[in-house]
Amino acid sequence: RQRHKAEVEPVGGKLTPTVLLIKAVVTALKTFPQFNSSLDTSSNELVLKNYYNIGIAVDTDRGLLVPVIRNADRKDMFELAVELSQLADRTRDGKATLDELQGGTFTITNLGSISGTGFSPIVNYPEVGTLGIAKSRQEPVVYNGRIEPRLMMPICLSYDHRVVDGADGARFTRKLVESLENPEKMLLGG
Repeated sequence: RQRHKAEVEPVGGKLTPTVLLIKAVVTALKTFPQFNSSLDTSSNELVLKNYYNIGIAVDTDRGLLVPVIRNADRKDMFELAVELSQLADRTRDGKATLDELQGGTFTITNLGSISGTGFSPIVNYPEVGTLGIAKSRQEPVVYNGRIEPRLMMPICLSYDHRVVDGADGARFTRKLVESLENPEKMLLGG
């Protein structure tokens, strides 16, 4: 992210951790499609989505709003960075359209920018999952048999237990972590 963030700034984007998270979430959703669904309680059917519309929680003076980045799987990092920046600005300015605030299939909420250290995000119905991100910080970690500083980012996955069980929740989280630890592999489709 640090190597490429200057490339996206001239076109109006910011290569934030949330941009990488969008890509990691899409990778995990493709592996675990039950997280990219909704439960139709009237027919008791699970509706699997074949598109990836990622909601991003935005703090505004009117409260938390969740604009949606549509077809996130079809956008590269630079496109996501520009769209996320513009969409968040429109949402904060009260200019997001109703269409931009609905139709999500999964939500990401990030308290890191306001120093949140941990929380339990609420699932944004009719979605079945929400990823919460807290503030990243350098911590001493044993890695390859040595203690070294590593950037650690607390994450919390909330999900509807009528659709997802704890084991799949753990596997989804593991896939996210693998993607974030090796973003080049994730971006190349691995």
